[in-house]
Amino acid sequence: MVRRAGRGAGDGLQILGVEYDSRRVGRGSLFLAMQGGTTDGNRYIGKAVAQGAAGVVTDSAAAFAETARKFPEIAVAEIPAGAGRLAMAVIAANFFEHPEKQVALSGVTGTNGKTTTAFLLDAMLNFVGRKTVLAGTIENHVAGAVRAAAHTTPESRDLLALLREGADAGATEAVMEVSSHALAQGRVHSLPYDVAIFTNLTQDHLDYHGTMENYFAAKRALFDGELGAAPRVAVVNVDDAYGVRLADVARAAGAEVFQYGMAAEFRAEDARMAASGMAFRLVTPRGDAEMRTRLTGRVNLYNLLAAAGAALARGLTLEQIVAGAASLACVPGRFQTVDEGQAFTVVVDYAHTDDALRNLTALAREFVDHPNAQTQRDVGPGARGRVITLFGCGGDRDRAKRPKMGRAAGEGSDLVVLTSDNPRSEDPLAIMADALPGLLETGTEYVAEADRARAIRVAVEAARPGDIVLIAGKGHEKEQVLRDGAVPFDDAVVAAEAIRALAGVRA
Repeated sequence: MVRRAGRGAGDGLQILGVEYDSRRVGRGSLFLAMQGGTTDGNRYIGKAVAQGAAGVVTDSAAAFAETARKFPEIAVAEIPAGAGRLAMAVIAANFFEHPEKQVALSGVTGTNGKTTTAFLLDAMLNFVGRKTVLAGTIENHVAGAVRAAAHTTPESRDLLALLREGADAGATEAVMEVSSHALAQGRVHSLPYDVAIFTNLTQDHLDYHGTMENYFAAKRALFDGELGAAPRVAVVNVDDAYGVRLADVARAAGAEVFQYGMAAEFRAEDARMAASGMAFRLVTPRGDAEMRTRLTGRVNLYNLLAAAGAALARGLTLEQIVAGAASLACVPGRFQTVDEGQAFTVVVDYAHTDDALRNLTALAREFVDHPNAQTQRDVGPGARGRVITLFGCGGDRDRAKRPKMGRAAGEGSDLVVLTSDNPRSEDPLAIMADALPGLLETGTEYVAEADRARAIRVAVEAARPGDIVLIAGKGHEKEQVLRDGAVPFDDAVVAAEAIRALAGVRA
């Protein structure tokens, strides 16, 4: 039920903008005052009115009454408590004239692989000349223009504004990462996804969802019609137990299901991998093709299969898919090499869960165990390099996964450097102490250094010719979030500086 007070549309009210952040309110804006997880937007109604808001939508009965009394000259509407984000999605879609109906939406969800899969699908669509909107963790793209990204999946108002900008620029496709938070909070409410992709589900975000079943339930909403309609095509990893369940859910909701995995209808055969890329036989129900890519590793086989299935669903041919995949040079912060001419390999990667660390160290082990791998610079025949892994755990996040991450790092490495990774309000040493028991169980040699920059130097200085140094956790991020706020920090830049300093010392 919606209650209204003050002026209405019949009184000549003209809305020039829709905002949920009072700092962005201008003359003629409609301010959406919502009770959020960390702050209550209703506290800023007075500020929004002072800045020229023409109307307010509030999810608080008390704020509705107070605003109607204090500001009778503006339009005020009340919506049920807890419905703020759903109302915002509807209001923003109307204000931006439903851009979601002008572009075909493809959504990627899962714990790991969302960013790479989205980048791959975007590259495939771009290769055949389709203009796209890309919304994701690293950055947003609008018909070729790059925009900064604040969240994996923006709030609905910002997402619809992005789609509007893209549609106006001629975009016909939108590829977006869809986080579990976004699904649970209604940020993608009523968006009509044509294609939905599921990558995998491993422990993460339980500080928010509480249980794995709740986490899975959030992901399921992209496939079961809860958003308004089931996707036309669901592309699902059936090597993941949750994916098997999702395939049944999507099929029951009326979606066509494309299953991918190492023995599924979309699969990879005869894979040949090196640090510089890989090649494999892409097998699909519509034929086979030889694929070459600058991405590498088993995890990227899955990402490529997911993107290929989605691209086929969007009407591309196998030849176009292969060429599109080859056109993508790299995904920032995803197995990104740092090369300063050193005799060992340094890789920056976003791996920040135990499953992602396990995949990353397994890939690194493949390279150092094979003398012909391109990581083996200046190493004699038959020599074996070491895997050196630097990692930390995020603060104010699921504590239960910390020892699991320690165990995963220890099991896959010859040397572990345990450090800090966005501690936020927590004590970095306390976070490291939570991860240490799992690491100790493995018996792997380790160094603990809370200062991340010093820890990176420790890892680099420990490397010998033929080793591979994995700097895990932050990937593309350009800042370190501390108790007192964020400070600039780029793993790749710090690693490059450490390598150059080491070269100077050894020279």
